[in-house]
Amino acid sequence: MIETLKQLVEIPSPSGMTDEAIGFVEQELTALGIPTKRLNKGALLATFEGKSDRARLLTAHVDTLGAMVKEILPSGRLRLTQVGGYAWTAIEGENCLVHAETGAPIEGTILIHQSSVHVYKDTNSAERTASTIEVRLDADVHTAEDVRALGIEVGDFVSFDPRFRQTDAGYIKSRHLDDKASVAILLDLAKDLVEAELPHPVHYLISNYEEVGFGGNAGIPEAVTEYIAVDMGALGDGQHSDEYTVSICAKDSSGPYDLGLRRQFTALCRKHDIAHKVDIYPYYGSDASAAIGAGYDVRHALVGPGIESSHSYERTHLKSLEATRELLYRFVLTAMEDER
Repeated sequence: MIETLKQLVEIPSPSGMTDEAIGFVEQELTALGIPTKRLNKGALLATFEGKSDRARLLTAHVDTLGAMVKEILPSGRLRLTQVGGYAWTAIEGENCLVHAETGAPIEGTILIHQSSVHVYKDTNSAERTASTIEVRLDADVHTAEDVRALGIEVGDFVSFDPRFRQTDAGYIKSRHLDDKASVAILLDLAKDLVEAELPHPVHYLISNYEEVGFGGNAGIPEAVTEYIAVDMGALGDGQHSDEYTVSICAKDSSGPYDLGLRRQFTALCRKHDIAHKVDIYPYYGSDASAAIGAGYDVRHALVGPGIESSHSYERTHLKSLEATRELLYRFVLTAMEDER
C-alpha cells in the first residue's frame, strides 16, 4: 500500500491534468481482473459484483492541488493562478515542474519576488499573494521571449514536488496525501474484494476534479444507494481527528452526513476494535457532498485517514491507513440495514 502511494504521489496530477494518474489506477485494477470504464469527464469507474440489486459506491480522488501559468513576466519568471485552495505560504520555496504542451517538463522553484534578504528589507513582511509569488525557472531565461522559446505559455500546468518520505516510526510525509492516500487504500482493498462474496455490488469512482468542487457529482450508476467518500480527516485546533485512527465525518461545510451510515461505521469500529474518531470539519467539502448537491438520491458518508497540515506538506501514519482500510473492508461485507 505504501509503495503504491509513493508511486501515485510522484505522478503529477493537478485538477485538470489527471490522465496519467487515472491511467495508473486503471492499470492496477485491470491487473486484478476488475472491469473498469473511463467516464466522459475523465474519471474512472470500477465494479465488483455483489448479490443485491442495490449498490454501494466508494470514491477517492487522484487530482491534487497545483497551479497554472497566469503570466510570463519580462524578467523570465512566471506568475501563477492556483488550482485548488491553499495558502501561498504553503508552496513558497517548493520545487515544481512546468508542464509545457511540447517537450519535457521544465523544473523551477516557487519563491516570493523579494526572496533575498541581502537585497530586500521587506522579505519577512511582504505579503504572499498571486502578485508576489513567482516561479524561477531552471533555465537560461532573461526575457518573456526566452521563456516562450522553451515552449512555455499561459495556461500550462504547474505541479509541486511531493517530497515523499516514510520514516522508521511509520509516518508518511508528502504533498498530495489528500487524497492519494485514500486511492492507495482502495487499490489495496481491491485485492480482497475480488475474492469476497459481497452482499451488494461495490463501485469505485476514482474522481479527478474534487479539489475544484465537482469531481464526484456525475457518472454514478443508477443502482447506487450508498455513496461513501474516502477522503482525509483534517487535523488542527478544535478537531478530534488524529494521524493514528480512521476519521468519520459527522458534518462539514455542506451540512450533516447521513446519520444511519455514520452510526453503522462507528458500530463496526467498536465491534472490530478499529481505532476511530468522529469529527466535524468546518471548511471542508467532499465528492459525497458534491453528489448530494448535484441532486443524487443517495445516503452519503465521509471517512478517511487523518492528515496533518492538509493542503500543505502533509503527514499521516500507517496506523491511520490501516484503520481506514479495515473499516471499509468490514463495511462492504455488511448488508445494508434494511436487508439484514
